[in-house]
Amino acid sequence: MHEYTSTARVWGLTCPGFPEEVSRARRWTRDILRGSPLADDAELIVSELSANAILHTASGGAGSFHLALAVSPKVVALSVTDEGGTGTAPKVEQPSMDAAHGRGLGMVSVIAHRVVVHGSSGGYTVTAELFTDARPGGHPC
Repeated sequence: MHEYTSTARVWGLTCPGFPEEVSRARRWTRDILRGSPLADDAELIVSELSANAILHTASGGAGSFHLALAVSPKVVALSVTDEGGTGTAPKVEQPSMDAAHGRGLGMVSVIAHRVVVHGSSGGYTVTAELFTDARPGGHPC
């Protein structure tokens, strides 16, 4: 293989900050990963991260959020970048049993093999990685 040739493919999509855009993000992800055994998990992750961007950041309403999907033979990486506007970074929480919110990123961290958050109050990127040769959560059987 030529030294500048990569087997990784990368796609990007920017969506307005409206709730109906979450379903568009899911369809986009499913279309790209058609036939992959990771498609269902990836679709769920993109749905949760997109909804979080719309509900909890300046991306909702008049804003927007950006998705990036990178596929290589060993990893599918899904990133959602929001427009920030919050005082805290996205994080996995342990909400009370009767809490209405706070479980989504925890669910993503169980499905994905690795979750990384980058950014500042001006905008955060949450990246979830799914490894093609491992089980969800990165734990062996």
